[in-house]
Amino acid sequence: MNTAATARREGAAALRTVREQWGELLLAIETPPAEPWPPRQLSHLLRPAAGDELLVERAPLVLREHPAPLNLDALDAGLYVERALFDLADTLAAAVQRAPLDDPRRWTFRSPTDPGSRAHGLHWAALWVEGRLLDEDTEPELLLDGTLTAAPYLPLPEHLLHEAHRVALAAESRVLRALGLDVRAVPVPERPCPWCAGELTLHTDPDEPPRVTCSTGPSCTAPVPRDHLGRPVWEWHALPALVVALDAAQHRASARQAA
Repeated sequence: MNTAATARREGAAALRTVREQWGELLLAIETPPAEPWPPRQLSHLLRPAAGDELLVERAPLVLREHPAPLNLDALDAGLYVERALFDLADTLAAAVQRAPLDDPRRWTFRSPTDPGSRAHGLHWAALWVEGRLLDEDTEPELLLDGTLTAAPYLPLPEHLLHEAHRVALAAESRVLRALGLDVRAVPVPERPCPWCAGELTLHTDPDEPPRVTCSTGPSCTAPVPRDHLGRPVWEWHALPALVVALDAAQHRASARQAA
């Protein structure tokens, strides 16, 4: 196994996950901690806007000061990830950066009066670190006049490659855990299966869409496919219908109690 190639591949994938989920994390800071159900990935489908149109919120891209954050776990994760990737970019730049001062690809260090490249936010830091992980821009460049100029960066030394890999995976883990998108199986609270009253379990995995299973197993009459244990399984495409069925069952139960 080529450990350097593995570190590059895994580190770059982790940084892409951080970028893709960063807006969701910043929105989570402004939202009370979410219940396990419904899963976060369904939120845009289940939140109607005025006129019954689907609402797609614009996520912020920059971590702001929050005098009264509603989700401290998400805030802690955001602060950790920013600090870790900004500090990592400083470390890598000090070791391999050769780009001239006017090169827009250059990572600039902060000073007492200037935040440097940190002012561009987490997305830019993650992209810049990914470029160093993948040894981008490490070959001499041909200018318009036909001359060669030195490469903007040196290849990343192996010890820094593995440090960047470690930090990227740690950042990804913190983001996914704060959003409840890491690997976990949690009971759907106070929402029994509408077909058999069995316990429902929500399964999440960062590499797969969420799914739900029923603990009753083969005797449950839910009209969905079964897993290898015979349990009904609501895959991603079936989850909106499950939400509707659960809401209808809860409404019927409330009506019976009120009668």
